[in-house]
Amino acid sequence: MVSKELIAASTRPLVLAVLARGESYGYAIIQQVRDLSSGELEWSEGMLYPVLHRMERDKLIISSWKVSKNGRRRKYYRLSASGTRAIETERQQWFAVHDTLSALWGVKPCLI
Repeated sequence: MVSKELIAASTRPLVLAVLARGESYGYAIIQQVRDLSSGELEWSEGMLYPVLHRMERDKLIISSWKVSKNGRRRKYYRLSASGTRAIETERQQWFAVHDTLSALWGVKPCLI
């Protein structure tokens, strides 16, 4: 399992990346991250929703209430124009951290 500190630091770029693939709701975001990380990143709803609300307040994402296929009312999130622009900044920052750690650990860095 990944530490709480690293999970907290990675939440914003991960949410932006998930929403870059298309509109989604909280539980589906949690499931997608869990699946893509092979269970290594375990988010709870109590951890994710404050991040979503902060990102909405920062105008990175936009929400709207919709009725899902099963008839349930859910709050869906999508990227705003600012959120779309923020993805590149987040990507550059994460690659900078990754490449620095790779150099320190003596492994080959990612290719952008």
